[in-house]
Amino acid sequence: MVHITNTLREVNIKEDLPTVDDAIKRITYLINNVGKSGCSAIKLIHGYGSSGKGGGIRTEARKYLERQKSKGAIKDFIIGEEFSIFNEATIKAFNVCNDLRRDSDLERSNNGITIVVL
Repeated sequence: MVHITNTLREVNIKEDLPTVDDAIKRITYLINNVGKSGCSAIKLIHGYGSSGKGGGIRTEARKYLERQKSKGAIKDFIIGEEFSIFNEATIKAFNVCNDLRRDSDLERSNNGITIVVL
């Protein structure tokens, strides 16, 4: 499911229970293409591993995003646990994507999401 609100795009990458490799391919596609549609941030819903498998998608997605940030492919990413008005990265992200100020996961410490700033 995809939901677009102004400059924030929300994508549930775990909806059809993909493998970790397939989930990373989806994230790569999103990073390469979402900015072209005018979006400046992506809210990835990857889950937190409640199925008992340890959150493989969450763990690998965040490692992948760290590599993409270091290569300059994305500006930043914010793990759901740190998505707070008291977090410096979140405050900077507000300047890029105003829709983040109204996101339902702000201040919820949701470890099942990650915000990607393009």
